[in-house]
Amino acid sequence: MTAESITKTENADIRQRIADYFDEHFDEILTDLGEIMSIDSSYSQPAEGKPFGEGSAAALAWGAEKGRQLGLRVRNFDNYAVSMTFGSDPVLGILSHLDVVPASAEGWHYPPFACTVDGDTIYGRGAIDDKGPSVAVLWAVKALKELNIPLSKGFRIIFGGDEEQGCEDIVYYEKQEAFPPMVFTPDGSFPVLNCEKGMVHLTFSAPFEDSDITEIRGGSVINAIPDKCRITFAGTDGTTLMYGGKPAHASRPENGVNAITKFLAAYKKDCGKTPQLCALRRMFPHGEFDGESLGLGFEDEISGKMTCALTLLSTEGGRLRGGIDIRFPIDRSYDEISRIVIQELKSSGFEIDECSGMEPHYVPADSPFVQTLLDVYEEVKGERGEPIAEGGITYVHNTEGGVAFGAEFPWENNNMHGVDEHISIETFKMNLNMYANAIARICR
Repeated sequence: MTAESITKTENADIRQRIADYFDEHFDEILTDLGEIMSIDSSYSQPAEGKPFGEGSAAALAWGAEKGRQLGLRVRNFDNYAVSMTFGSDPVLGILSHLDVVPASAEGWHYPPFACTVDGDTIYGRGAIDDKGPSVAVLWAVKALKELNIPLSKGFRIIFGGDEEQGCEDIVYYEKQEAFPPMVFTPDGSFPVLNCEKGMVHLTFSAPFEDSDITEIRGGSVINAIPDKCRITFAGTDGTTLMYGGKPAHASRPENGVNAITKFLAAYKKDCGKTPQLCALRRMFPHGEFDGESLGLGFEDEISGKMTCALTLLSTEGGRLRGGIDIRFPIDRSYDEISRIVIQELKSSGFEIDECSGMEPHYVPADSPFVQTLLDVYEEVKGERGEPIAEGGITYVHNTEGGVAFGAEFPWENNNMHGVDEHISIETFKMNLNMYANAIARICR
């Protein structure tokens, strides 16, 4: 028997022991998941020592306590982030976040801040982003320790509390503690997400006066496809018309139905009287996802087609205000994309209120780290996977050499950032097994 075949046999034995462990302890795992999902860790009013509010700090405290129970060296970075280290000179970092986006008061069929198992699916805010994967990482460590899987190299888990608001947590963390040389986050897709498109977030406004419409309210956050757009008409009765859509993450607009562009498509008024709405209808045709009508529509071989979505539209103080989410290919730059959009908006009579974004992030597919994670994926999933590109900005977007490893599969729609966010039990168990085997492989 060759050394290679011995290694394969050892890997197969470890994989089976790990899988059996998770099956035996699954009820306990769900209990932990219920604990962290019960905490509303969306951003709230900062307080002394709690830069992102009470909920975020409470979630980080929960994570820190779990790390201590695992015997890891825990360090709290002033409630910006928490790190938990095994061994010395860690070679692997696993970066996840315990904050979540807010849960709307309407539309949920399950309690948003609870872990509800219905059939073969787990429901609740954070199930896929990122509380479910974070619990999977913690239990991956627990399994390796209790099964006495030998590890000769160190690793570090980092939980942050501000991913959804802009990642100030990691900016603060990196000033005090360096990342290990290899970093993955369970904040994207399997097999390995090594290519992340660039992003532009832009808000704009213009004076607005319409003899028929007194109020427009569409969308709530810039990075989500709006599922509601409410129009209030003038008159003594103040009639309201609600345009309904389907929510989705703004990086995947094709998974949703945009209620704002649905309204604009139905808008029939004379463009001479209400030029702003007619201009938006022209620039953002309902059902168009790549921004071609804005002068965009770019794509490349590695990252594929770009996306562009009008995600916010409202009236306030005599002005019409809007927001746009754009994810662009790696062969383009933030300056180029923002310049095109700003020029088009200004020529249509809009003023630019704010524009920010990120350049693309790319780690070559042939890097040893990417190839090792692909090997783990193949062994656990039973099929070979290829690196993928997405428009979503993962937690490692600004981390050199970092990639996303899970937590969902590209063909899944887990209602991330939407109502009834969920993860299937099958995918959650895949998370558990992927992360335990990845740590075992990289740190043996």
